Amino acid sequence: MSSELLPPAQPSFVLRGHSAQVHAVRFIQGNTRLLSADAEGWLVSWSLASKRPVAVWRAHSNAILGIGSWGQDRIITHGRDSKLAVWQLDLADEEAIGKTLPVDNPPASTPQPWLLHMLTVNTLNFCSFAMCLDGMPQSYTMHAAIKARKHPPPILIAVPNTIDSGGIDIYQLPSESRAAMIHADRNMTTGMVMALDVQAESTRLQVIAGYESGHTMVFVQSDPGAQFQRLYCSQPHSQPSLLVLSMAILPSRDCYMTSSADAIIAKHPLPAVQGIWKTELKPFKVVQTKHAGQQGLQIRSDGKIFATAGWDARVRVYSSKTMKELAVLKWHKVGCYTTTFAEVVSCCCIKTEEDVPVKQEDTEDQDEKSMLHHTAAVSIVQQRRDAKAQSTHWLAAGSKDGKISLWDIY
Repeated sequence: MSSELLPPAQPSFVLRGHSAQVHAVRFIQGNTRLLSADAEGWLVSWSLASKRPVAVWRAHSNAILGIGSWGQDRIITHGRDSKLAVWQLDLADEEAIGKTLPVDNPPASTPQPWLLHMLTVNTLNFCSFAMCLDGMPQSYTMHAAIKARKHPPPILIAVPNTIDSGGIDIYQLPSESRAAMIHADRNMTTGMVMALDVQAESTRLQVIAGYESGHTMVFVQSDPGAQFQRLYCSQPHSQPSLLVLSMAILPSRDCYMTSSADAIIAKHPLPAVQGIWKTELKPFKVVQTKHAGQQGLQIRSDGKIFATAGWDARVRVYSSKTMKELAVLKWHKVGCYTTTFAEVVSCCCIKTEEDVPVKQEDTEDQDEKSMLHHTAAVSIVQQRRDAKAQSTHWLAAGSKDGKISLWDIY
């Protein structure tokens, strides 16, 4: 059959629960949970097996700009109330958290997860935080605690500077201390920081920023306490819509992508990775997509494809290598703001009770045996559902309509 005659693709599932526009989505807990955050500060954790909410609470008094995960049981939220919060929510903690969705008018006071950290940060830029593991060698005590899984490894958080909207602050958690700062370039008019990403390797820290002017820059700090050096600067995004909306580093760590309010998507080098110092390199590739306003750019964990959320209500999937458009997913009627991919997991890496040999013991209580058999069967069915949810190549998109579409692709 010709592709022209095929019906348009439809989402596998649609999650309805937010009464305000969805600003951020993210898969956590090995693809067993999907987090979604909206413009009224509500956060919902969805079970991917049942497609139902397992935890709902109002994390911020204003819109949530971004969400992230830290270790197995910590959730990071960044709100327009100038707060960055770290919550502890393990699977066992979900029973104590409310399940009433924002669209169903939950009570004003609802149970919340344990609040571990709260930072006061700049949110005037509408720029979400970026995070990475702290590459600095840890003390023996911290290393032992991490190995014993008592604590997740330390992380670095990058946000726009509190006073200078063109500068960048970098905090370390769990210490809540400011680890570094990048000052705005006074010799160049860049405007506010609009998008950030960060990565660390041993003592070297690399920060990638996108600006209101359409510029994108790469800064590198070779050692703690040293001044940041700007290694790369480019302005691929053009008039009349300059501002960089989103960016993401490829898993290979040798390049990154940017999208903007214009119709351009660009692939840029990461000079520090390639051993290049203070060069005026140009982007590897600049693609005129003819579709303005693509944001929420996310790259899948295998690095093969990336997706954008469009103001025209379409989600577009591209090849990371060729940057050619592979699919256009249209279901929402109004603009989309965010996308996220589930981590690509091999089915052989997911274990269920079926894989574990069970020793049969003699017993005279046939009813007890029957009950145990039934319980085991139910458990196996549940694990099959969880395993299927974990191994599916999900792409989730959040929209202005308050809905999240789930797509099973490639």
